[in-house]
Amino acid sequence: MASPQAVASPEPENRDRSHPPRDDTAPSREAREPADRPDEQAETADAKPASKPSIGERLRRHPLLTTIAAIALVACVAFGIVYWLDARHYETTDDAFVDARSFSVAAKVGGYVTDVPVTDNQHVDAGAVLAQIDTRDYVAARDQAQALVQQAQANIKNVEAQIFSQDAQIQQARDQADQAAAQLQFAEQEAVRAEDLVQKGAGTVQQQQRTKSDLQASQANDSRAKTGVISAQRQIDVLKAQQKNVEAGLAQARAQLEQAELNLSYTKITAAQAGRVVKLSGAKGTLVAAGQSLMMFVPDDIWVTANYKETQVTDMRPGQPAEIRIDAYPDRKITGHVASVQPGSGTVFSLLPAENATGNYVKVVQRVPVKIVVDQWPADLTIGPGMSVVPRVKVR
Repeated sequence: MASPQAVASPEPENRDRSHPPRDDTAPSREAREPADRPDEQAETADAKPASKPSIGERLRRHPLLTTIAAIALVACVAFGIVYWLDARHYETTDDAFVDARSFSVAAKVGGYVTDVPVTDNQHVDAGAVLAQIDTRDYVAARDQAQALVQQAQANIKNVEAQIFSQDAQIQQARDQADQAAAQLQFAEQEAVRAEDLVQKGAGTVQQQQRTKSDLQASQANDSRAKTGVISAQRQIDVLKAQQKNVEAGLAQARAQLEQAELNLSYTKITAAQAGRVVKLSGAKGTLVAAGQSLMMFVPDDIWVTANYKETQVTDMRPGQPAEIRIDAYPDRKITGHVASVQPGSGTVFSLLPAENATGNYVKVVQRVPVKIVVDQWPADLTIGPGMSVVPRVKVR
């Protein structure tokens, strides 16, 4: 039996010789089509995307964007130069305000207000009268204290006169004591002579008894005179004690007079320093009590309290210059200098300071108050406590 190769029919003679025999290893028709069809190859080449334009071409196609980008670049460079040369030497904050030691003006004594010569927001000098309280009650109290002083002075003069008189009585008592002593001495001598005469038989017993009696009387008189001197001296001590008592009464009366005069002076309420009257509540005819507020007072001595972050006060020292802009007057620039930096954050000295030992702790950048003193406040501007400012301190 013949094999399949033997029975296979030969290729036809008339087969197109221009086509080479099929090669199984050759690429498929689809893979050969671009090479076999030049027209389609050209079309495919045209369909491919064009190459990316260069940066220069892009810039030429968009001149507006190019200009904006150039301006932004120049601005960034200029800002960097300005910051490096100037801005980094300054520290600024918007947490700042004008501060002052404002206080309440209160009445020291009670009474009816008879006059209020000031008005709201008025500037006054030191010593200016702010309010007047009725003085009649305090004038009467002063007059009464003056009368007590005069009475005490009269008592002192009376006691001084008694002491002078007692000194004379003491001298009189001493004279009487000297006289009694002399009489006693004579009586003793008489008694001795009478005793001698009786012993010699030249005298009588009656004479002896008489001289003895006179001696006893002289002794009693001498003793009484000495007691009178001691009594007169003790009386002078009593008068001197009375003198001290009336002198103490005089000092008390003078103190009452001084207090009455002070109370009378308190009826005129004056400004302790130059400043402005704000929040005026007192009016003529108002009955005020001691300690009652009549108005608030803002002294001329004001400054700026700037609450910088603790990371901003690293290089901040007293005496460094500062520029201040007030929000109410943005076109005005004021110069000053750092007066002091508070030794501690603001929360530490608050009414309820933070207790980091309780609860969960979260680190927060603290604020440190810095006092900035202005060289000279503008006289044509109304500036007071609480107004917002923006200070700029040169620290480097």
